[in-house]
Amino acid sequence: MRAGAFVYPWDVDGDPAAPGLLAGLGLAQVTLAAAYHSTRALTPRHPAHRIVTAAHAAVLYPPDPDRWAGRGLHPYPAGEWAPGDAYGRAADALAAAGLDVHSWVVLAHNSRLGAEHPATSVVNAYGDRYPWAPCVGRPEVRALLVDLAAEAAVRPGASGTELESCGWYGLAHLHAHDKTGGVPLGDREQYLMSLCFCSSCREGYGAGGADPDELAAAVRAALAPVWAGAGPAGGLGALEGPALAWRAGTARAFQEAAVAAVRAAAPPGFRILLHADPDPYRCGADTGTDPAHVLGLADGVVARPPRVAHFAAHARRDTVLAVNLPVVTGMGGTPARLADDARRARDEGATELRLYHAGLASDGDLAAVRTALDALARDAS
Repeated sequence: MRAGAFVYPWDVDGDPAAPGLLAGLGLAQVTLAAAYHSTRALTPRHPAHRIVTAAHAAVLYPPDPDRWAGRGLHPYPAGEWAPGDAYGRAADALAAAGLDVHSWVVLAHNSRLGAEHPATSVVNAYGDRYPWAPCVGRPEVRALLVDLAAEAAVRPGASGTELESCGWYGLAHLHAHDKTGGVPLGDREQYLMSLCFCSSCREGYGAGGADPDELAAAVRAALAPVWAGAGPAGGLGALEGPALAWRAGTARAFQEAAVAAVRAAAPPGFRILLHADPDPYRCGADTGTDPAHVLGLADGVVARPPRVAHFAAHARRDTVLAVNLPVVTGMGGTPARLADDARRARDEGATELRLYHAGLASDGDLAAVRTALDALARDAS
């Protein structure tokens, strides 16, 4: 199985040893962040720093001034954590080590955008705004993200891209000093708390035959037992269908536009994958999709086990089904089980590996990755 790993530019830029270390793991590909949300990241081996604080969502290269001139919504350049063309410098160094470089583009996840332009954010059924979650139901947000997809994906030297958050975002976000875990929320509750009621989404629900005020009231009623500790969330009755129909149709249209924009900007053979989930209710980094639709649109998906199996039934012979496996022990990964997890995913239909995250992993984690990839290579020989 072809193996790739996620990496940030600051893991490589300024560290001459990093490209060789990554190539020595047995990787064929690196998925390098070109547009990324705010984060605080450990860099265990970098000679100049140990902690990188990315203060806001940013592009990690100089944005094209002609593309964004005069536009109210635009991507933000990075600060000192990724100065200048940090992506380009890292990509050149990785390519020189023999690694295939693909861009990693995060779309609908941007706290600074929501802080500076509150009207762009998801609004829940209680009227609370989620500034980290741009609403893809809003035309101005879609226009921003579609153009961002084209620019950030097709960077010099990249032979493909992986689009994350290419759909709905919602409640599930580890915000700064997050304090939302007091009442456990399952998938159903996360979905209800992520339904958007901004002006665009209210119009969308109405066009689909659902009164938005009645829908918001139904969401609050469905969640009432959760807050009381009396049981799980209830249903929305007859309003369930129109709510999901609006969201699914909006996500599909956004995904179609984003992929089309990347294809128009990319050279022949450029590979486009979406981080995806087969559950249409799901929102977040792996956005909910219709497997048949997304695999008819993109060249493949990046999905978590065991969800990758749901896409396998709709795969073509050349479809990429990359399984995303965590390999950072301190973040819940199990690098010692990587070979077995990869074999299991292969049996479920996965064709490639994505390892999260080579830049965050300890030396011990990377040693386990190297051992696992060696074992998988022996399987194939």
